[in-house]
Amino acid sequence: MKNLQLLGLILVVVGSFLPLVHVPIIGNWNYWQLDHFLAIFCWIFCTCALFGVVNNRGKLVNTFAVFLLILFVFTLFAVKYQASSYFSFLPFKSWTKALAGTVKLQWGWAVEFLGALIMLFVKSQVKSEKSQV
Repeated sequence: MKNLQLLGLILVVVGSFLPLVHVPIIGNWNYWQLDHFLAIFCWIFCTCALFGVVNNRGKLVNTFAVFLLILFVFTLFAVKYQASSYFSFLPFKSWTKALAGTVKLQWGWAVEFLGALIMLFVKSQVKSEKSQV
């Protein structure tokens, strides 16, 4: 099932360039525009997972798929927290909530999570020596 793991890996990498957050007036942001360090971590995890796919290391692929999922969840919480704290200078809490609510998550997150979940749940096939004889 190496092909499905590669498909999941490609979805994660492509998803990092898709719109993830919509900020009013500014527009859509991808992973790099959200935070450079988180984007670099995402791509490093993808590179390590690619190493695991190429070398038939299922546990390595699963480990980095879990790391990617944790990174994505952390990024979602960070985006929501940053949006709410960005408008904290306003005098009324209702204004802060209203303006923080204008920052919307986009469809790129579905691609990111789908790719990581494919990598996590697809089992790599390890051929035994008996089946080759």
